[in-house]
Amino acid sequence: MKKEEIITLLNEDLEAEHGAIIQYLSHAYAMGEGELACEIEAISREEMRHLDWLAETIVELGGKPSMRRGKMRMGGKSVPDWMKNNVLLENDAITMYKTHIKIIGDRTIKRLLKRILSDEESHRGDFIHFIEKAKKEGMKDLRGVRTDKVAQTLNWGIEHEYTVILQYLLHSYLATNEEMKVQMEDQAINEMQHMGWLAEKMVSHKGNPRMENTGLDKSMKMGDMLRDDIKIEKEVAAEYDRAAKEVKDAGLKKLLMRIRDHEIYHVEVFDDLLEEVEKS
Repeated sequence: MKKEEIITLLNEDLEAEHGAIIQYLSHAYAMGEGELACEIEAISREEMRHLDWLAETIVELGGKPSMRRGKMRMGGKSVPDWMKNNVLLENDAITMYKTHIKIIGDRTIKRLLKRILSDEESHRGDFIHFIEKAKKEGMKDLRGVRTDKVAQTLNWGIEHEYTVILQYLLHSYLATNEEMKVQMEDQAINEMQHMGWLAEKMVSHKGNPRMENTGLDKSMKMGDMLRDDIKIEKEVAAEYDRAAKEVKDAGLKKLLMRIRDHEIYHVEVFDDLLEEVEKS
């Protein structure tokens, strides 16, 4: 099998992992705090690890990781229904990985896919257990239909954070400067925290987190990547500052100011990286 064909298959796997991450996080956020939500978030973190492994393998093969989101199963009127859909999504993943393991000849890649398959089979068992656990604990969807200015601000923040998570991860995978790779991944992890904080705040305010991204920077040169990242961070820091001044809720104001300060920090980190990259 040619490298290009393997890259295509691995990108299919990567897109599926992306879809699973967002599906599981959406369910966890919608349930609020609790043991089951924490267990589901833990599974989503394992899927993030899979995405990372796949993306790095794609780059090693000379390809570009796809940051598109794969199929999700977001239907269901109750938490047990969501868990049933998660079982179905894991079934989809298991079938796909088994197929790709069979047709890819590369021993190292086959071993990686078998490792991921083992996790997916474990996740399926977890979600089967969670169906009954959700029934027993009476877990409910805590989201509401709030659409006022506060909800709009929170959803704007969630969409931004989701977008830059993907963008910074992509830039981390494509960068050849080791410091840039590390820093882009670190800042992506920080943006994941922001997305979680905002989504949880949205649910507590009886809103519905909108888990969509707004499009990624397509640059392939490190300098262009960083310049775009700096531009985004400056604009967003200013927007968080403006929003913090407008909201009356003290807790939300504090959160927005904290995220603003983090975005300013990101600008400074990216400025230093740009200087280093341009020198080299």
